[in-house]
Amino acid sequence: MSVLKIAVILGSTRPGRNGAVVADWVLTQAAGRAAATYELVDLADYPLPHLDEPVSAKAGSGLYSKDHTKAWATKIAGYDGFVFVSPEYNHSTSGVLKNAIDFLYDEWTNKAAGFVSYGGVGGARAIEHLRGVMSELQVAHVQQQLSFSLFSDFENFADFKPADMHTGAAQLLFDQLEGWAGALRLVREGTLAPAA
Repeated sequence: MSVLKIAVILGSTRPGRNGAVVADWVLTQAAGRAAATYELVDLADYPLPHLDEPVSAKAGSGLYSKDHTKAWATKIAGYDGFVFVSPEYNHSTSGVLKNAIDFLYDEWTNKAAGFVSYGGVGGARAIEHLRGVMSELQVAHVQQQLSFSLFSDFENFADFKPADMHTGAAQLLFDQLEGWAGALRLVREGTLAPAA
């Protein structure tokens, strides 16, 4: 099997966002993994408006009518799995990340996802909401997650200094993600039938 492609999706476009240093840390931890390459996908580089497709993404990618949707779909379609890096805003994920997810359907389906969050309580509630969204999209989300506290993993709520325990947890997340992403690639290729 060829090397898997995993997108590390930076789910905040807010000025001064903490997510950029968190996503960079994730990429550093993933560097040199044998089974997969990890690549940053920054939502700031894909300035999507509020969802403006007249037809639901579930109806099929062939019905996308907007150039920004087609460009986003082309980008996401090339990946086998995702690491979502999300802040927690008001007990949920960011609006910009949820909007970007909602633009597509087929491009997410039968792939795998892991979650990295940050916030006052580690962003745990953002991850809980994302898990429900991923289930609806038929994305296998792995058990291991990384939650960074603004109180203990950042100095002055800005300088990212993660606790040592996160390094091993990140490797476990990558192990789980790569296992599921590889299996689901076989499903997408038709060499392994999904359960009925």
